[in-house]
Amino acid sequence: MLYYAVAFLVIAIIAGILGFGGIAGASAGIAQILFVVFLVLFALSFLFNRRNPVA
Repeated sequence: MLYYAVAFLVIAIIAGILGFGGIAGASAGIAQILFVVFLVLFALSFLFNRRNPVA
Protein backbone atom coordinates (compact mmCIF):
# COMPACT_ATOMS: atom_id res chain seq x y z
CA MET A 1 0.00 0.00 0.00
CA LEU A 2 2.83 2.36 0.82
CA TYR A 3 4.43 1.46 -2.51
CA TYR A 4 1.33 2.62 -4.39
CA ALA A 5 1.16 5.85 -2.38
CA VAL A 6 4.76 6.65 -3.33
CA ALA A 7 4.09 5.69 -6.96
CA PHE A 8 1.12 8.07 -7.16
CA LEU A 9 3.19 10.79 -5.50
CA VAL A 10 5.90 10.40 -8.14
CA ILE A 11 3.26 10.50 -10.89
CA ALA A 12 1.84 13.69 -9.36
CA ILE A 13 5.27 15.34 -9.23
CA ILE A 14 6.08 14.43 -12.83
CA ALA A 15 2.65 15.54 -14.05
CA GLY A 16 3.02 18.82 -12.15
CA ILE A 17 6.40 19.49 -13.72
CA LEU A 18 5.03 18.79 -17.20
CA GLY A 19 2.04 21.07 -16.61
CA PHE A 20 -0.78 18.56 -16.25
CA GLY A 21 -2.48 20.15 -13.26
CA GLY A 22 -5.60 17.99 -13.23
CA ILE A 23 -3.71 14.73 -13.33
CA ALA A 24 -1.23 16.02 -10.74
CA GLY A 25 -4.02 17.00 -8.36
CA ALA A 26 -5.85 13.71 -8.76
CA SER A 27 -2.68 11.68 -8.27
CA ALA A 28 -1.73 13.68 -5.19
CA GLY A 29 -5.20 13.11 -3.73
CA ILE A 30 -5.01 9.37 -4.34
CA ALA A 31 -1.53 9.29 -2.78
CA GLN A 32 -2.83 11.06 0.33
CA ILE A 33 -5.75 8.66 0.69
CA LEU A 34 -3.52 5.60 0.28
CA PHE A 35 -1.03 6.95 2.81
CA VAL A 36 -3.76 7.54 5.41
CA VAL A 37 -5.17 4.03 4.81
CA PHE A 38 -1.64 2.65 5.23
CA LEU A 39 -1.20 4.49 8.53
CA VAL A 40 -4.55 3.27 9.87
CA LEU A 41 -3.86 -0.34 8.89
CA PHE A 42 -0.35 -0.15 10.35
CA ALA A 43 -1.66 1.21 13.65
CA LEU A 44 -4.39 -1.44 13.83
CA SER A 45 -1.98 -4.26 13.08
CA PHE A 46 0.43 -2.92 15.69
CA LEU A 47 -2.30 -2.74 18.34
CA PHE A 48 -4.09 -6.02 17.69
CA ASN A 49 -1.22 -8.32 16.74
CA ARG A 50 0.70 -8.02 19.98
CA ARG A 51 1.59 -11.28 21.63
CA ASN A 52 0.86 -11.88 25.28
CA PRO A 53 4.21 -11.57 27.13
CA VAL A 54 2.90 -13.58 30.12
CA ALA A 55 2.69 -17.18 28.97
